[in-house]
Amino acid sequence: MVTPSFVAPDDRDAVFDLLRAQLDGLPARSAFYAGKFAEHGITPAAFDSLEDLAKFPFTTKPMLRESQSARPPLGTHAGAELADVVRVHASTGTTGRPSWVGVTRRDAAAWTEMVARAFRTMGATSDDVVVHAAGLTLFVGGLPVRDAFERIGSTFVPIGTGASEKVVQAMETLGVTALHSTPSYARYLAEHLRARGRDPREFGLRRIFVGGEPGGGEPAFREHVEREWGAPVTEGLGNADMAPVLFGERPGTAGMRFTGGRHVLVELVDPDSGEVVVPEAGARGELVYTSVDRECCPLVRFRTGDRVVITGVADDGMPLIRCFGRTDDMLIVLGVNVFPSAIRDLVQAMHPRTTGAIQVVLPEAGPRVEPPLRVQVERGEQPGDQAELTTRIEEAIRTRLSVRAEVELVPPGSLERSEMKTRLTRIAS
Repeated sequence: MVTPSFVAPDDRDAVFDLLRAQLDGLPARSAFYAGKFAEHGITPAAFDSLEDLAKFPFTTKPMLRESQSARPPLGTHAGAELADVVRVHASTGTTGRPSWVGVTRRDAAAWTEMVARAFRTMGATSDDVVVHAAGLTLFVGGLPVRDAFERIGSTFVPIGTGASEKVVQAMETLGVTALHSTPSYARYLAEHLRARGRDPREFGLRRIFVGGEPGGGEPAFREHVEREWGAPVTEGLGNADMAPVLFGERPGTAGMRFTGGRHVLVELVDPDSGEVVVPEAGARGELVYTSVDRECCPLVRFRTGDRVVITGVADDGMPLIRCFGRTDDMLIVLGVNVFPSAIRDLVQAMHPRTTGAIQVVLPEAGPRVEPPLRVQVERGEQPGDQAELTTRIEEAIRTRLSVRAEVELVPPGSLERSEMKTRLTRIAS
């Protein structure tokens, strides 16, 4: 069996002891896992080493939704009662129906520790003044991120979404040094400023922290955002059901490192077979999380849907990752897996002939799509020969992504912009 290499060597014994205690008590706390373990003929006694975790069944998002439908509001998988929960968050996934995530006082303290460690890794300091231009309500990237920045000692400016003019006012008057947002919003805000005759670099940001969607690690997308703002981009990765931020990118490195410490155990698995993958350079797979000491949502082998590639290994031996897409977003064209974010990065590399904005137009809900893949691409203000540009984009998609595409150039500013996650696909009307 493969050793979960995301565990720091000094943490292995502690993580094992904590997780063994968690598993031992789980059937009594969670009807969901009592039934699941019985169904698969396994007991907590089977966990005798970290490698043994691979013997246990996966948990998926649809299972959690069914669990909450069976016993609202927190579900049969919850390990704590609502009376012991100090805060509730939610994730909507692809159905739009909220999936509630309860947090006890101890859970909240663990989240603050993990998220603060991630942002310190990403470069945050007590001297930073951070504009938070992401969700603040039920979104797990809101209040827990505030708690983390306050733990670090940064000055936190909680603006949220839908208020770009307030973001600008804060940057003009508060000596803001950092922006925290989705990658989409970091680009959107730069466009917002340029449309008003302002240069984003005049605000003197020193750091841009991004997360919440794939994109922050796409080379062309990142280079564009860094060029617009004159500031380095670092990204974080988390999961609403497990923890707001579990991975953080150290400035100047080749990817994100695990920053969840002793609270979460991470595996990399083959998305098709479910077999554990060795997280060595070049390996690809899906991230799977197990909570080590969670009270309310003690998930075991939770499949996140996040597809990542191991980009290298840090000096201390910890794997570095980039997220290149989500299973929910993936399209399948004649057996070839295509992530819309990869198309966006190809198009972004052709800026300024394009704005970098794209949308894949589907005849019906995916993931299977018959070729050619229809892609709308915003041309830049001076695209040059548009027929040649169209051909160039189609050839790049065919060469790099191995699918045939039909590209339609559309006017600048005509495709959807979002201050949260930007949808890269839509169903043809």
